[in-house]
Amino acid sequence: MNIQGLDYNTLRETLLMPEYGREIQKMVDYAIGLPTKEERTECAKTIIKQMLGKVPQIRENANYEQTLWDHLYLMSRKQLDIDWPYDVSEAEKIHAKPQPMKVPQNDIRLRFYGRLVEELMEKLKTMPAGPQRDELARLAANQMKRDLMQWGHGSIDDEKVIDDIARFTDGAIQLDVNTFKFERVTSATEPKKAGGKKKR
Repeated sequence: MNIQGLDYNTLRETLLMPEYGREIQKMVDYAIGLPTKEERTECAKTIIKQMLGKVPQIRENANYEQTLWDHLYLMSRKQLDIDWPYDVSEAEKIHAKPQPMKVPQNDIRLRFYGRLVEELMEKLKTMPAGPQRDELARLAANQMKRDLMQWGHGSIDDEKVIDDIARFTDGAIQLDVNTFKFERVTSATEPKKAGGKKKR
């Protein structure tokens, strides 16, 4: 329904910087049309004060004044001819979107262990027997047990971890389930025991 005389936001021009509101945008548009550079510059300074009042939290940024002038430049569609107190040539970088990160494409054999554990397995395959390999195997086994608890629906089967290590290292690492000591792993959902003295 369109009632004559009413001004709908949906019919208005889209705001370039919505956080400052439509009234600030109108001020910027007004400043662009002023006849002299001196008048436009003084008007711009007043607008900056109004913008700061709209978003006072911007003061938390170390270079907030530069940011405000950058925003003003963008709101003016680069048409405001004034003596800019800051370099606004890179203002458009504010709206630049970060490039998407590349996701590794290689398949992970068991997703709940993750790629780092698989890399550990590859390392263990080539290490000579000795204390260093034993320590790395111990660390890997305990990490795998934690991963299994977190991503394997609460399962913490010691034999499965030991079997997986043997399989992933092509038999290079053979841990004895009867003698190998895993660190204690608790579920994040396990209720904590109430501490303190009992009430009498």
